[in-house]
Amino acid sequence: MCLSTAYANTKSSETVMAKNVTTITFDGDEIILTDLMDSEIRVQGRLTYIDLVNATVIIDTEGR
Repeated sequence: MCLSTAYANTKSSETVMAKNVTTITFDGDEIILTDLMDSEIRVQGRLTYIDLVNATVIIDTEGR
């Protein structure tokens, strides 16, 4: 199982939005991050980077 960490704008400990992300879905202009415990986080933004090997997702939230 590959679990990812989602960050806002840049990869740093201060910008973590969600850990143990299992799925990423979309609803209109929202990105929905669902974690291992089925908790959802809805984010306004744009996916800018996904690294599946290193389990990293970066979402551009500036300008939203």
